[in-house]
Amino acid sequence: MACHSIPDLKPEWLGASGKTAEKMNLLTLQHKMKIDPEGYETELALLYKHFDSLLFLFQQQSALSFSSINGDPTVSKDLGDMAMFLAHVTPYYPTQLSDYPCKLADLLRSSAKSLPSSLRCHLTKALILLINRNFVDIGETLGLFMELQTLGDRTLRKDAFSHVIHSIRRMNQKHKNETQNRPLQNILFTMLQEEDEAKAKRALIVLCDLHRRRVWFDERTANAICTACFHPSSKIMNAALSFLLGFEKIEEADDSDVDSSEDEKNPQVVLQREDVYKAHHKGTLASKKKKQAKLQRAIRSMKRQQRANSEKDTPNYYSPLNHLIDAQGFAEKLFSRLQTCNERFEVSILTFHIYLEVYIFCLQVKMMILKVIARTVGLHRLILLNFYPFLQKYVQPHQRDITELLASAVQACHDMVPPDAVEPLFRQVVNQFVHDKSRTEAIAVGLNVVREICLRIPLLMTEDLLQDLVLYRKSHEKAISTAARSLITLFREVCPSLLVKKDRGRPTNPKARPKAFGEVNIASNVSGLELLQNDDGEDEENDGGDSDSSMFDNDEEEATEITDNAHAQLSDEDETEESDAGLDGDNESGQSEEEESDSEDGDGDEDEEQEYNKRKRKLSDYAGELNADTSLRALKRIAESTREFESSVLADGILSNEDFKRIKELKAKEGAKLALGQHGLLRKGPEAKSPAFKVPSSEELSLKRVNPSVLEINIRRKMTKEERLELVKAGREDRGKYQARAAIKQKKTGGTSNKQKEHKKNMPMVAKRAKIVRSRQERKRLNRIAGKQFRGKKAWK
Repeated sequence: MACHSIPDLKPEWLGASGKTAEKMNLLTLQHKMKIDPEGYETELALLYKHFDSLLFLFQQQSALSFSSINGDPTVSKDLGDMAMFLAHVTPYYPTQLSDYPCKLADLLRSSAKSLPSSLRCHLTKALILLINRNFVDIGETLGLFMELQTLGDRTLRKDAFSHVIHSIRRMNQKHKNETQNRPLQNILFTMLQEEDEAKAKRALIVLCDLHRRRVWFDERTANAICTACFHPSSKIMNAALSFLLGFEKIEEADDSDVDSSEDEKNPQVVLQREDVYKAHHKGTLASKKKKQAKLQRAIRSMKRQQRANSEKDTPNYYSPLNHLIDAQGFAEKLFSRLQTCNERFEVSILTFHIYLEVYIFCLQVKMMILKVIARTVGLHRLILLNFYPFLQKYVQPHQRDITELLASAVQACHDMVPPDAVEPLFRQVVNQFVHDKSRTEAIAVGLNVVREICLRIPLLMTEDLLQDLVLYRKSHEKAISTAARSLITLFREVCPSLLVKKDRGRPTNPKARPKAFGEVNIASNVSGLELLQNDDGEDEENDGGDSDSSMFDNDEEEATEITDNAHAQLSDEDETEESDAGLDGDNESGQSEEEESDSEDGDGDEDEEQEYNKRKRKLSDYAGELNADTSLRALKRIAESTREFESSVLADGILSNEDFKRIKELKAKEGAKLALGQHGLLRKGPEAKSPAFKVPSSEELSLKRVNPSVLEINIRRKMTKEERLELVKAGREDRGKYQARAAIKQKKTGGTSNKQKEHKKNMPMVAKRAKIVRSRQERKRLNRIAGKQFRGKKAWK
């Protein structure tokens, strides 16, 4: 195969071997090599030698500190173009270019800092191309790409960071590749602990991004991120604190963000069909619209709550603070750093503004440390008694970011903290915020903070203090009265005895009291078993529309009537048999009443078994006597009621999958009733007396993060007339000009309706004559009876 000479070894123009002496550039030759690799092996060897010569020349110039290398762009351009060319053709010549990836990586390791920016970017892209085609392992080059991010080149830093993230994501796309993840994590963890701020910062950014993308979502990564809070560099500490706080940003879901995809993911939403029917069929048009709006709000509220519960059940919901191995040690070490973070700066008048910026930055860092400590204490329910006196020093209405500080104080309160440790802080909030000389905003914030703290530690509240705070419900300021009423609502459920009689209302449990310090409720059975025992099976609901409800009404009424008759007959027969058995026992046995009571106590289990068998037999006998015309749905109702009765009587404690499914449905119904009660949709019946506020458990409160904006007043200001007119005009922009219905019908462009066609239809002659005869007869009849309808004297005669 003939080979043409390459003058001066310039890569712009090359001769094709075995072809005519036509000239071609590197891109054309690259395309030819991919099509016919064997035909261009000679050109590849020449080009590879040319790359070696360029690389040797560049290294010699770098060793001699040849300053003209940066000024001559041709050398770096030729070397960069040749590197990209060889990276593209390496998959087609794996044997000839087997050592090329190592040469490229070694060049970047040794001379990355001295390379020009353009050449450094070309070599990095070439190496990324080889890694993506599995010619180089990412574990061998991860440290190199992390160092490339610290060189200050923005384009290079972006390319290297994207390559690291996407490579690790692609590695763990199908499953968690722990064999390769461990070495890579060790490299990043080592870089994070280095004192070099640039390397530690890039390592932290990579770890945080992988954790946020749920790629490395394990305890080792989470603890490494949390450990970065103790880095000597304040910037690294600030970045780690910001990530821990920003990971759990509170996203208040609007009513409009619930789409159909979310509806399909929450099949447990259950509503009373009667309420749905009233919202669509009873009342005027305006009242039905209001009912439907309330119903939709209730549905959205239930779905948000169920989504939150489902997210909490999944491990992907937890933040890095949840995976702390030594949460107590982490909180104590971070609190000690907060106490010692009191750096002073000696500045002159000229540098006053710089000092002010540094001072504000230190305050922000302190606030972030304080938030992380409070979140850790509340999340893991830790005991950090010195934290509350530290907060007490800053609880003042004029303090900077006071709502965030109070939210952190609330977050750090839980039922495992002794009330004596929190009482000074609690009293400080009441004394500084809630008094007659305080501003409206401060009083409202103070009452809201008192409510949130008492929700977590109700033992802090005393009867005298509560009665004084409750009096603020009579305030003319709506923010204050609303906060005071919310406090009353809380203690109606927590401890109604602390309220005066007129403020208790109708509590669901008048004897309710908060648990004593250290008191724990130990579950003795399955959660929700009492709902299953009290379930009568009569409130089953169908999620269908109104047509389904009208279809099933008759069957349900028939099933309910048959079931009620069956139970009534069973109860009558049981009473008759018990009376007969009592008479027979008195006549035959002659035992005394004391002996009968002793025998009943001793043979209680046998009596219950006999009673169960008797009831089961009688119900089966009655079911066999039902008419053949009984609907299948009614028979299904009877079978379900029989099964539920049997499961409630049996005391073996074993629940089937159907029982657990039924418990889940009943819990969803309880949540639906609570949501409907909060929105005013349950005003009659026993469900209307259900509590409108449910006290969350300590575990739910520990997972819930306190939003500082909730503690502030959220009363909407009344709009002026000009603002209302602007709002009305804004709503009319997309609306067309008002026209009468008749005018709109006349301008109809979709054709005529059936009624209009009926008027224009040509009638047969016979029908026309019959119509004329009918109209003439009707006119005569009206004229004949016209004079007989008048019974008075005419005024004009």
